[in-house]
Amino acid sequence: MLNEALRPIVSPVARALYRPLIEGAENVPRRGPVILAANHLSFAENWLIPVATPRSVRYLVKIEYLRTPSLGGRMAGWFFSELGFVGVQRGGPRDATSSSLEAAMGVLRAGRAFAIYPEGTRSLDGRLYRGKTGVARLTLATGAPVVPIGVIGTDVMQPVGVRVPRRRPVTVRFGTPMTFDEYRDSEDPADWRTVTDKIMLAISELSGQEYVDEYQQKR
Repeated sequence: MLNEALRPIVSPVARALYRPLIEGAENVPRRGPVILAANHLSFAENWLIPVATPRSVRYLVKIEYLRTPSLGGRMAGWFFSELGFVGVQRGGPRDATSSSLEAAMGVLRAGRAFAIYPEGTRSLDGRLYRGKTGVARLTLATGAPVVPIGVIGTDVMQPVGVRVPRRRPVTVRFGTPMTFDEYRDSEDPADWRTVTDKIMLAISELSGQEYVDEYQQKR
């Protein structure tokens, strides 16, 4: 991850180079488990959110990204690991969901910050799509608060197909932590949907995106 050895170096350099506007970072608890739930417009969020967050952040990634045998692949795997990506073995859709949830719960139960994009994939038209209920299952199972995040401008900073981020105005806006004690430990999919929709509404208010009540299609 952007661990305690690298954060004092990497974060100031990235902030100085790209000058992101960071709002509400004080809303992120400095200790204990927390879920950072953000919109997803670009690959740039994968490094921008850790840079903007005042503590180390963990993500999930397919294990193959961390185990490519070539020299370049090994270097990329090291870089992803330092960014905070946790490798997950993927099987079929059901296995992938189970493995991802298990890995994410492990991060949270260790008292760490875990970042997730509830949409599941990048929005290619700039709108905010319906969230998948994994984020709700995580907060209800662990009691970790959810900090909604609205990221603005990353689709211009690093559009699909652009490898090196451009210097463009971007904003990372952290919202007030959300807790859902009334639904704690619920196994009811209707409760998962209610909680997820509340989180997506908060993200929409922070990002200013138009909300679409349907799932984004992977492309």
